[in-house]
Amino acid sequence: MEFYKVPVVTKVNKDKLISVNVPGSKSITNRALLIAAMADGTSLLKGCLFSDDSKYFLDCLNTLGFETIANEETGDVSITGMGGKVPNKNAEIYVGSAGTAARFLVAMLAFSDGEYLVNSSEQMKKRPMMPLIETLRNAGAEIICTEEEGHFPLKIKGVGDVNKIPDNITVDIDKSSQFLSALLIAAGTLNREISIKIIGSHGLAYVDMTVSMMKDFGVNVVKEETEEIVYCLNGKDSYVPKTYNVEPDMSAAAYFYGLAAVTGAGVVVPGVFEDMLQGDVDFIDVLANMGCITENTDIGIVLQGPEDGRLEGDFEIDMSSFSDQALTLAAIAPYAEGEITISGISHIRLQECDRVNAIRENLKVLGVETVEEENSITIYPSQPHGGEIETYDDHRVAMAFSLTGLRTEGVTILNPGCCRKTFKEYFNVLDNVITQLEN
Repeated sequence: MEFYKVPVVTKVNKDKLISVNVPGSKSITNRALLIAAMADGTSLLKGCLFSDDSKYFLDCLNTLGFETIANEETGDVSITGMGGKVPNKNAEIYVGSAGTAARFLVAMLAFSDGEYLVNSSEQMKKRPMMPLIETLRNAGAEIICTEEEGHFPLKIKGVGDVNKIPDNITVDIDKSSQFLSALLIAAGTLNREISIKIIGSHGLAYVDMTVSMMKDFGVNVVKEETEEIVYCLNGKDSYVPKTYNVEPDMSAAAYFYGLAAVTGAGVVVPGVFEDMLQGDVDFIDVLANMGCITENTDIGIVLQGPEDGRLEGDFEIDMSSFSDQALTLAAIAPYAEGEITISGISHIRLQECDRVNAIRENLKVLGVETVEEENSITIYPSQPHGGEIETYDDHRVAMAFSLTGLRTEGVTILNPGCCRKTFKEYFNVLDNVITQLEN
């Protein structure tokens, strides 16, 4: 499919509650894959996401010699860990455009006793790696950037003797909290006390997720906050194999809650609850503050959009801790009654594309006024007109701007296939939901 013309929702059955199932969480799936590979024995991961990112991660683990059995139909993955050891001591892996695979696997290999070549897509070669590389070099790993310094491809010679790793490690997380998550997960296998101090600022919701999942698999991390933030591992714990249920992807669910907000529909995504590990669940509160009604049920959170379609604006929100939803909020912000400023998002310029620029350029195409700053963007209320959405091969741009087209005739999403990165059936699911809304 070269393009997707977004259908305008012309009527909504307000008495109907639409239930939308979404894939498993990418963030949780990929963390679970790595932690299970580091456990001593076989784990069963249930409800996993099968997308480009997770498939690259699985392929990498297979190439590294881990035994895995994956069933895409059931969402189950069985993986046998080797107690922190990497079976193959020499291998070449390809991480594609998967940021989690890229950061997490590099940390694991740097703390190993093997030699590896890690390559990536052209898109991933543009994304930042230097802060993690510097930290791993300081920890004793040999890492050579074979093309541009600070970027993939990487030649890695692991530290070998983990006793040579310093007790105190420092990492800069300004550009990505994944650098810290990668170090924490890998350090969980070192069997010695390690403290990791962070410099720079970044939302830590995804790090909280990492710490919670490590605890589920047997490794405790203590976060100490004084003038500095330091994460400490006691060296006595080890990852244990288990059966683990992956939460539904809140990032994907947010698009359907956003759909409810702009159409006045009622939507529930089974398995989405307030106490989820995923920080993106905070987007539900954003929509509630814009005038949507939410209700906690045994199935999941139900959200009802305003009946008159009027969304409240005139606010600024720091989205640093759930920045994947900056695009989603930006896509529905033109329909608010007042301007909306999204801040804390300078780091999303370094993701699959410059997402702040993608917001500005696409809203400009649709006739929406914005003011872009380095760390924020302000969106003014308007009635958009039709236009072509440039996705920049970024799945979140494609999915987010489909919401704008639900109330504006003639919005076309270019290259919708980029959604295969996390949710390849997104536009089919969207069509089905729209059909249900109107009947």
